[in-house]
Amino acid sequence: MAWVVLSLAAAFEIALVGLTLHILIGWPAQVLQIAAAATIPIPLGLLLGRLLRFQGAASRLVVQAISLAGVTALVTGVYLLVVGWLGHVPTQSQQTLVVLSIVAAALTALLYLPTSKRLALFANELVYGSRQSPDEVVRSFGAHLSRAVPLEELLLRLAESLRSAMALEAAEIWTGSDGMLDLVASDPDKDPASLRLTASEESVVARAGVAGPAWTALWLPQLVEGRGDVAVRVAPVSFAGELYGLVLAQRAAESPPFDAEAEDVLAELARQVGLALRNVRLDSQLQASLDEVREQADELRASRARVVAAADAERRRIERDLHDGAQQYLAGIAVNLRAVRALVGSDAGKARAILDELSRSAQEAQEAFRALAHGIYPPLLQDRGLSAALANAARGAAIATRVEVTALRRFDPEVEATVYFCCLEALQNAGKHAKGSRATVRVWEEAGALLFEVGDNGVGLGPEYTRRGAGVTNMRDRLGAIGGDLRFESGHGRGTRVIGTIPL
Repeated sequence: MAWVVLSLAAAFEIALVGLTLHILIGWPAQVLQIAAAATIPIPLGLLLGRLLRFQGAASRLVVQAISLAGVTALVTGVYLLVVGWLGHVPTQSQQTLVVLSIVAAALTALLYLPTSKRLALFANELVYGSRQSPDEVVRSFGAHLSRAVPLEELLLRLAESLRSAMALEAAEIWTGSDGMLDLVASDPDKDPASLRLTASEESVVARAGVAGPAWTALWLPQLVEGRGDVAVRVAPVSFAGELYGLVLAQRAAESPPFDAEAEDVLAELARQVGLALRNVRLDSQLQASLDEVREQADELRASRARVVAAADAERRRIERDLHDGAQQYLAGIAVNLRAVRALVGSDAGKARAILDELSRSAQEAQEAFRALAHGIYPPLLQDRGLSAALANAARGAAIATRVEVTALRRFDPEVEATVYFCCLEALQNAGKHAKGSRATVRVWEEAGALLFEVGDNGVGLGPEYTRRGAGVTNMRDRLGAIGGDLRFESGHGRGTRVIGTIPL
C-alpha cells in the first residue's frame, strides 16, 4: 500500500508539472505525452512493492512525497494564477526566465521543511539557550505519554524539563487521591512530603485554574509554608472535577514574573498529567477487577469440585446406611419369614415368637428409613416450611435456641433447604465451639432477599475459623450455588453472628 501511494503521488507530480509547463511554455506539445509519462511510476511502484527489501524505504518516503505533491500543487496554482490570469502568456524570449523561476520555486519548496526546522531550533537556542521552549515541553510530554515509560520517571522528566524551559527556581509534581497528596517528583530534589486536604478544599482546588500566591496561601497554606518571598504558580491536575494532583512552578522574587504564556503552558501540562493519572487509575482499577474475577473464578472452580466431592460422599453415605441399616433389617425379616413358614405346622408357639420379632424388625426398618429420608431432605421442611422445620431442629440443638421466622411465605425448595442446612450447621458449630448458653435463629425477608442469622452469646470465633472451617466452607458452597453470600460478625468475648443473604 505504501508503494501504491508513493507511485500515485509521483504520477500526480509529473502530471501537474507537465500541465503547468504545457500551459506556460507550450512544452510538452501534446497532453497525451504528459499522460503517458505520468503513468510510468504506477507499474514501477507496483513492481517495487513486490520486493520486500524496499518496504521500509517506501514507508519513509510516503509522507515526503505527499507533502511535495501538495507544495507543488500550491506553487503551480500560484504560477497559473499570477502569470496566466493576472499577466499574460510568456513570449518565446521570456520562456527561459519562466522555467528558471519555476525551478527556483521548486527548490525553495523542497528546502522549506528542513530549513524551517533548523531555523526553529536556532531561534529557540537564541531565545532559551540550551533549554527547551515551554511549548516543546508540552509536546514532548504528550509524545512520551504514548510510550511505555513508567509514570514516576515521566513525571520526573516533566519536572526537570519544566524547570529548565521556564527558568524556574523549582518545579514540583504532587499526586494522590482521597484528600491526600504526595510529592512524587521535584527539581531540585526534595524530601518526601504530604499534603492533606478537606473535602471542601479538594472540591475548590479541583475546579480552580492556574493560581498565584494569594490564592494558594488561602486554600493551600501548607504548600507555600516555609518557601519565603518567592513567586509561585499552582496548576491543579484534575479530570471531570476530580483532583489528581498539583503542578507547582516557583521563581525567585527578583526573577521575571509569570506571564500569560507561562500560565497557559502550566494549564496544558496539568491537563495532560490529569489525563495520564486518570488512565493509570483506570488501569489499576481494571487490574484489581481482573484479579477479583480471577479469584472468584478460582473459588468457583474449587467450590464446584467440593460440591461434586460432597455429592459423591453423600451417595456413598446413603449406600452405606442402606447396606448397614435398613438392608440388614430386611435381610433379617426375610430369614425369619422362611423360619416361620417351616414352623407353622410343627411348632406354632415358636412361630408366633418369630412373628413378634418380625414385627419389631419391620418397625425398626421403618425408623431407619425415616431417619435416612430425614437426613436427605426433612419431611417437615417439605410439608410445613422453614418455621416448623427450624423450630423442630432447635429442640434438638446442643444449647437453648430461640427461633424467630418472620418470612411466612414459602420459597423455592433449594432456597429453603439452603437456609435450613446452613442454620443447622451454624447451630452445630455454636454447640461445639461457642461455649455459650443460648442461641438465636432469625429468618426474614428484606429488600428482595431472604436473610437468616444465627447468633450466640459464646466466646466468639477467630478469623482463622471463619475462613478455613469445613462447616463454613459447606455453608459458603451452598449459598454460592444459588447466588447467596455469607458473612461473620464475631470477636473474642462478644459471641458470633452468622448472617446469610439469598437474592430472591
